[in-house]
Amino acid sequence: MTSYSWTAAATSRRLIARLIAAGAGLAAGAALGAPAPAAAAPPEGAYWHVKELLTMPQLGRFGTRAHPYSLVNRQITERWTTPDGRAWYAYRELGATPPTPADKKAWQRDGSPAKWSESIDGKTVRLSTEPSKGHVGSVRESVTFELAGQSLTYDEVQRLPADPARLKDWITRAGRVSRVPESALPGWVAGTLPRILHVLPAPREVRDAAYRALLTMPGVRADGTAKDELGRPGAVVLIDTMIDTVNGTGNGTDKAAVRTTDRLIVDTGRMALLAEEHTAGRSGKGPGKSYVTTLAEVGWTDAQPAVPALP
Repeated sequence: MTSYSWTAAATSRRLIARLIAAGAGLAAGAALGAPAPAAAAPPEGAYWHVKELLTMPQLGRFGTRAHPYSLVNRQITERWTTPDGRAWYAYRELGATPPTPADKKAWQRDGSPAKWSESIDGKTVRLSTEPSKGHVGSVRESVTFELAGQSLTYDEVQRLPADPARLKDWITRAGRVSRVPESALPGWVAGTLPRILHVLPAPREVRDAAYRALLTMPGVRADGTAKDELGRPGAVVLIDTMIDTVNGTGNGTDKAAVRTTDRLIVDTGRMALLAEEHTAGRSGKGPGKSYVTTLAEVGWTDAQPAVPALP
């Protein structure tokens, strides 16, 4: 939610215990003098709510060798966070399904099975078309909002810089606090900025600054418009990163470098992330593996946490 899956960002999250003391000071100090709202706007609901639909390809082929087909797994996750930082998390598997009309025809030729225990090449799997019951529960360790390894209160989120240059500087300094290598900082900043478009209850001005800052980053480019899986239109932004597997610096110099591409669809009216398609693969080894996260709902709600409803 995003979290954005770039390797260096994951490394930074593991260092969060070292950042708590420095985080609050950085958050407050970086926002001073920025063209942010004069006063923190009150919350527009009881919970900041993010609902994600994840579609992930299942490895292997199924059916028969004469009529093989692919499957994707789908799941829903939801998170509710109160302004004082209490949080709840919900999860539900939606089951496996053929992703394309051609896959669906081959699945029907296979008798439209509802369960699979083995792929064509003999790999053991446990797949079903039936959705799970799902669950919902409180998140005990959540007491604040998190961005770039920094723990922020609701008021600090409201005071994040509303200027693209100042916001990039804030995230860059947060990366240094997190000990992100200097050569990896540009990719780390580019991977962090989109989180402001859905993870945090940031003001519209801050979300706008995040979007404009993102378009100035190396390896980032606008790519027209598209619709997400729910049919919602938005602007497409591509983020390309090369990551060295030897040292994780992001300069892509070793032969086994991993290339990641994040294809974002952004509602530039609300400045909210609609979807992300994440692809990762070895350099020179084809397009790699990908999954799609659709942000079905992002915003304030008064509806209480509950097991995700079936689409």
